[in-house]
Amino acid sequence: MSEYSAKDEDNDDWSKEEQIDNITCSSSDCENDQHCFRNKRPRLGSYRNETCVVCGVELIDWTRLDKKNLQDVEYTFKSLKYEMVRHHYWHKKIDEGALRHAQRYGFDGLKEWTPNRLLHSVGPASDDIFRDGMQTPKVGNIVYYGQHATASCCRKCMEEWHGIPRSRPLTKKEIAYFTQLILLFVRDRMPELAESGKKFGRQARSSSRQEQ
Repeated sequence: MSEYSAKDEDNDDWSKEEQIDNITCSSSDCENDQHCFRNKRPRLGSYRNETCVVCGVELIDWTRLDKKNLQDVEYTFKSLKYEMVRHHYWHKKIDEGALRHAQRYGFDGLKEWTPNRLLHSVGPASDDIFRDGMQTPKVGNIVYYGQHATASCCRKCMEEWHGIPRSRPLTKKEIAYFTQLILLFVRDRMPELAESGKKFGRQARSSSRQEQ
């Protein structure tokens, strides 16, 4: 018996994928070294294609990536940026809502929130997630940006980039690994983010009255 369900055979999500500012998981711009490594119709196989599906270039040492070594994260991030949709999120302007959310939580708050977000959004097996591939919003939270940038936004992207079968739940060790990738992304994109959260609006006024 295959480790994947029959549901995968009929699920041609390639033509139904969510667009991200007109960029999808199948977008590429090979002339500018932005590729696509996602299999078009994996059926019972993996979403990973070890070469660019458009131009065929070999750029990634997948065995090295699959070790999930945080000491080698520079190579991991360099590799992710070769894919157009990942590159987009490493350079996309962060929206105001996401900036305010990050400032309200602070880095320490995001550190606590991120593993719980991962547990619920991508922790289960793909078949147990409603519309896997659509569960991570495009804007509003720096962690969402980080999930797209590090290919931890859905189980299909995780399978493509990190070699984790979509047919099983993530382990605690894997959740911890992706948490660190996202937090490193946050540090890179928001280097001036304070450790502690900042109060805004009504919350700030309430706190001020209490101090008086």
